[in-house]
Amino acid sequence: MKNLPNRIKKILIVLFWLCLWQAVSVLVRNRILLVGPAETVRALILQAGQASFWRAVAFSTGRICLGFLLAFAAGIATGALSYRSPAAGAFLSPPIQFMKSVPVASFVILALVWTGSRNLSVLISFLVAFPMIHMATETGLMHTDAKLLEMARVFRVPAWKTAFYIHRPSLYPYLLGVCRSALGMAFKSGVAAEVIGVPDGSIGEKLYMAKIYLSTAELFAWTFTVIAVSALFEKGFLALLRAASGPAAEKAEK
Repeated sequence: MKNLPNRIKKILIVLFWLCLWQAVSVLVRNRILLVGPAETVRALILQAGQASFWRAVAFSTGRICLGFLLAFAAGIATGALSYRSPAAGAFLSPPIQFMKSVPVASFVILALVWTGSRNLSVLISFLVAFPMIHMATETGLMHTDAKLLEMARVFRVPAWKTAFYIHRPSLYPYLLGVCRSALGMAFKSGVAAEVIGVPDGSIGEKLYMAKIYLSTAELFAWTFTVIAVSALFEKGFLALLRAASGPAAEKAEK
């Protein structure tokens, strides 16, 4: 096993867990409690052949991604503001702590009153991701090399150049780490909010209906779809983040 290439190791590990899943489903012998990977794939193929499947994927993915992107932009802006102004940071601290601490279910109930169910996942994914990105931005900027900042002040480097050439490389490792977590949390919380609010034509509605009709295969198929879409968006977004960070990305990941 030690001498095998990493890709083959990963494939073997995945195959092991798939075989274990199949074995447990055979032992349980109850399609309501647990279905195997073959039945899940069959249900996924049947769903993918329907236009409603792709409309639901587009509906939920678009709103969750919008909420995350808004959180990313707002988190960087408020994190930078907190770094530049301790007074602003103290002012922003209570709502940030509030968003971190309040359970997602409470936010969902309030959001249903404020926005209705249709844009529920936008707000929930924003509220979950925003505090994480805000704190990562503030921490990353605070850990910028003080000697480089002093040099920039001595040579009167313009603020935008200081931000681009000094702060940006320092910020990248913190944003990379937090975005991996925030993206997953945004999708989990966004879909969970849809299951509670049940907006028409969403992944959350499909999951809720699968539960109502005790269709475990469809439930697993939609769950796999959420995982796949989340992973694809994460790869694409992190690739853009690496491209925007330039050499700092290569240095941070070595």
